[in-house]
Amino acid sequence: MSVGAQKINKQEYEKQEAKGRPVVASLIIIAGTIAMLLGMAASVSLGAADIDLKTVWDGVFHYNEELTSHQIIQELRMPRAIVAALVGGFLAVSGSIMQGMTRNPLASPSIMGVTDGSTFMIAIAFAFFPGMTYLGLMSFSFVGAGLGAGIVFLVGAFSKGGLSPVKLALAGTAVGALLSALSSGIAIHYEVAQDMSFWYAGGVAGTQWLQVKFVFPVAIIGLALAFFIARSVTILSLGESVAKGLGQRTGTVKVLGTIVVLLMTGAAVSVAGSVGFVGLVVPHITRFLVGLDYKWILPCSAVLGGLLLVMADIGARMINPPYETPLGAITALVGVPFFLYLARKEGRGL
Repeated sequence: MSVGAQKINKQEYEKQEAKGRPVVASLIIIAGTIAMLLGMAASVSLGAADIDLKTVWDGVFHYNEELTSHQIIQELRMPRAIVAALVGGFLAVSGSIMQGMTRNPLASPSIMGVTDGSTFMIAIAFAFFPGMTYLGLMSFSFVGAGLGAGIVFLVGAFSKGGLSPVKLALAGTAVGALLSALSSGIAIHYEVAQDMSFWYAGGVAGTQWLQVKFVFPVAIIGLALAFFIARSVTILSLGESVAKGLGQRTGTVKVLGTIVVLLMTGAAVSVAGSVGFVGLVVPHITRFLVGLDYKWILPCSAVLGGLLLVMADIGARMINPPYETPLGAITALVGVPFFLYLARKEGRGL
């Protein structure tokens, strides 16, 4: 590549970086984190047995195991609120990285077969390996995430005229429907449908500290790796040729990005089941607010994704008390219209 072309590519990247809005991003991170913590406090307070915020404070910082309200706070509601925030962050960051690496505005874990692949492998685990530990389930979920994504890209690669965002989304929808049907068939045939119902509906009810214990290290590793490649994803989002012109090893970046997506989505599905559209909607909102620089998109997506799922979990409990609405249904209310809007917009380019 000529020196002139390299200069143009560098100018394109600097222009992309300049589109970032660091002041707005910083405000979103600070305000979003405060709002998420307040939402988590409300999540711990609200439920079948309402607990006032003063009791929540005492239950968190001055735990008395003889008080039933403190036991509810510590053993049931705190793990639930923490996992809701983590899962929302996982899915939002995964969606941001997928959209940045593929330059596909329709990419997200739920649409690209990643979530359904994880659910499929969990069904296999329940059917053929009963009594498996939670760590084993998480491992199966990771494998399933890779399986689902691999099949989608393989199917999309054989499409006539090459991959387009809509074709890849259609391939993901078709493969996801197939994997979901296979999961249901396995669950019914091997009589594990009741165990699988939680993963189909999606939700964080019944979460325990054991899940937090296993998911938290994934959060540290996955988010650290995501922030490490943030600059590279920004360059890659300009296009393959531009990234190579700037000397980027695009293959390495894609491998690292894929590892982040599989880690985070696998962990999210293993603990919360099939929660769709968070990874589609949040990255678009974040880019609209903070610009196109992924060093800001990723942390803001993590905060906004966590906030969205914490609030959705509160809504799941408040819509039809004392029963809980599936969390996946709450996120779909926002996500499906947004997906149809994007598909219609991108479909004009077919």
